[in-house]
Amino acid sequence: MDQMTSFKHSGSEGDIEIIRQVYSGINRNDIDFVLNLMDVGITRIEPEGFPAAGTYTGHTDLRQHLINGRSTWAEGTCEPVDFFANGNKIVVTVHIKVRLKNKSEWADARIADGFMIKDSRVLEFHSFANNQKAFEWAGIAANH
Repeated sequence: MDQMTSFKHSGSEGDIEIIRQVYSGINRNDIDFVLNLMDVGITRIEPEGFPAAGTYTGHTDLRQHLINGRSTWAEGTCEPVDFFANGNKIVVTVHIKVRLKNKSEWADARIADGFMIKDSRVLEFHSFANNQKAFEWAGIAANH
């Protein structure tokens, strides 16, 4: 099996589906749906240089963070591309293609997100500017 379909912990297929649902909810701007996938103690981290850089803890902080971020979109999506697992940490390469309000050009970027799953809920949700940093966070060899 290749890296994208071979996972190292039980329940990973279910965990991958949870992550797919997170992006689906974000793309639909369904904040309540996304929050229902998150642990009540969720930690969301966006690094320096990202539009909403910072650390957000718990449903209240995350709700406001998602509302603020999503409110800037005129149209577009964040699509998960590849998944790499190490224990309960999963790195997702993401293709972002959005057009912000009051802009005519599209933002087209690739980033990596890291998720920690516990008891079928997202406990941590990190964004990284590049795959290397995400793989380091997850303890995955960076030869992908």
